[in-house]
Amino acid sequence: MSADVREDALLDGRVRLRQPAAGYRAAVDPVLLAAAVPARAGERVLDLGCGVGPAALCLLARMPGAWAAGLEIQAELAALARENAALNGRADALGIAVGDVGRPPFRAGAFDHVMANPPYQRAGHGRAPADAVANVEGVAKLPDWLAAMAALVRPRGSVSVVHRADRLDEVMRGLPASLGEVTVIPLWPGPGTAAKRVIVRARRGVRTPASLTAGLVLHAADGRYTPAAEAVLRGGEALSV
Repeated sequence: MSADVREDALLDGRVRLRQPAAGYRAAVDPVLLAAAVPARAGERVLDLGCGVGPAALCLLARMPGAWAAGLEIQAELAALARENAALNGRADALGIAVGDVGRPPFRAGAFDHVMANPPYQRAGHGRAPADAVANVEGVAKLPDWLAAMAALVRPRGSVSVVHRADRLDEVMRGLPASLGEVTVIPLWPGPGTAAKRVIVRARRGVRTPASLTAGLVLHAADGRYTPAAEAVLRGGEALSV
């Protein structure tokens, strides 16, 4: 393994993940995102902007009968995603393509579920982090990500996106009209604290009204994960809302 790459573990070691030693590193957000996707065996899931594959691999660990694809604009991260698929014995269940969210190499409606962890920071707002491609919006802005997700999911299929809570209004405004049954899942860092992340899930062509769930409290007062968070982050269970 290159000195520029280190191996980490997710889901209490069930997922091995090689990722760059510097710059953006996958943590809990892609794990929670994958847990929110209501995939079943035999269904096709797209991870838009997949990075080195953490969300897709966590989803396949929970639902091994599913099949996943990943789209990543950075060729070096896509290569690591392919390595990670093989490392976890999922090379036949996870296909990785190099490409742009604005021009995805997939046909419309090809997937039962689409998930994404888009860049959290707007271009030109604040100091750019080391890995600006993963953290700062480029040519594709948040509405472009949401439009691509809606176009690539089949009718009645789901889209799931994790983002900053202080950009929830932008996520809601950016959802295409084709998406309904919007569910907002706040992720609370601890009891009595404001949510810093939210997961927004919606379905194409379904007109059920929006709902705000109780969400998930990640840490107890002593700083440890709550039992509900442990079940998702270490036990690999679905995020129940």
